[in-house]
Amino acid sequence: MKKVLCLGAGLVARPFIQYLSDNGFYVIVASRTISKAEHLIENCENTEAVAFNIAKDDKLLEELTNKVDLVCSLLPYTYHVKAAKVAIRHKKHFCTTSYISNEMKSLDNDAKKAGILLLNECGVDPGIDHMSAMKIIDEVHKDNGKIMSFTSFTGGLPAPDANDNPYGYKLSWSPRGVLLAGRNDAQFLQDGKEIKIPGPSLFENCELMEIPGMGVYEGYPNRDSLSYIEIYNIQETKTMLRGTLRNVGWCETLDKIADLGLLNIEERFLEGMTYADLVRELTSNKDTNIKIAVAKTCNIEPENQIINRLEWLGLFEEKKISSGTNTILDALCNLFEEKLQYAPGERDMIVMHHEFLVEYPDKKQKITSTLIDYGIPNGDSSMSRTVALPVAIASKMILDGKITPTGVHRPIISEIYEPILKELETLNIKMEEKIIDL
Repeated sequence: MKKVLCLGAGLVARPFIQYLSDNGFYVIVASRTISKAEHLIENCENTEAVAFNIAKDDKLLEELTNKVDLVCSLLPYTYHVKAAKVAIRHKKHFCTTSYISNEMKSLDNDAKKAGILLLNECGVDPGIDHMSAMKIIDEVHKDNGKIMSFTSFTGGLPAPDANDNPYGYKLSWSPRGVLLAGRNDAQFLQDGKEIKIPGPSLFENCELMEIPGMGVYEGYPNRDSLSYIEIYNIQETKTMLRGTLRNVGWCETLDKIADLGLLNIEERFLEGMTYADLVRELTSNKDTNIKIAVAKTCNIEPENQIINRLEWLGLFEEKKISSGTNTILDALCNLFEEKLQYAPGERDMIVMHHEFLVEYPDKKQKITSTLIDYGIPNGDSSMSRTVALPVAIASKMILDGKITPTGVHRPIISEIYEPILKELETLNIKMEEKIIDL
């Protein structure tokens, strides 16, 4: 029986463990909090939990890696390279769902010499977005077509029946990750022109977009879209934009949250402060009316829905910030954790939508590819399934000898994406494609 080491026992680990267990693999789940790992392996055959701290347990990492056939890191991305280097040393394949860092990229030759694959970006976004896009791009190129425009937007959101708070959002992954993403610069190509958006202006640059059958959402640019022109081999394109989807109202609210300074990650003393104290400080409020002070600072009317959303979150309350909180961002995260949780039985959903404008020698077409996936009530979330199942499938196929490249890869070559997409369809995770002649 082949063995897989799963590093991490976070929000997306359970479907990974379950899939490999169900398919006859032995899975070792290594987590700093062993109780989390033990909980995840309940009802899974051929599994074990191990207490493990990636920051300290170097010897244990060597021992665990040596006894398995493949390592999957579901830890924070900062630890992937450390684990990958150990995998190379022991000549064991390695997978993650995170973006390829420059450090990871530099391991390409070492991985090839070791005869192993370091597969990254094999989740949902990045992951399913790459695979479903490349399937269409490769088909178009094979038929002598050109991709003249490509846009891709993805969002992890509450299902409509669970969308019951003013933010139109609930947490299916770390609130810190959600909020930090709002600090990133973005760059993309629009009608042949390179556009750069600084982080502080990110949420001012959202647009309304209709997703077929789902309604209207807000889309805003996600980091560096320009690099994907080369990655996807579509040098001919005039538009290249990858972005994030949210329900309407999110962008204007997060824009003002950023303007207030609530995304600040500098360490500082917050002990004994209330949320109202913090907001008064950030608005230099000498006024007794905190709503008016915030409205003035944000240059909006006190009756604006944004003020109502900030109030609903608890930012105006005389409630103490949790002891030990040492950044303003983490104080905000605490409120997100408290207010934006899924209730038992509620479903999340993943919405992904690609649009291509394609030119052939004799015709033009618009191609759309859309994924709508819902979480299972009282079961796995859509976020955990769509992140974990692609990398679980990849792990199985690597160990079965069906995926054979070596070196550092993302799933953009047909040998990797075709079998994964095919298997995902059997698990009811499928892109719906439409072609419209123009």
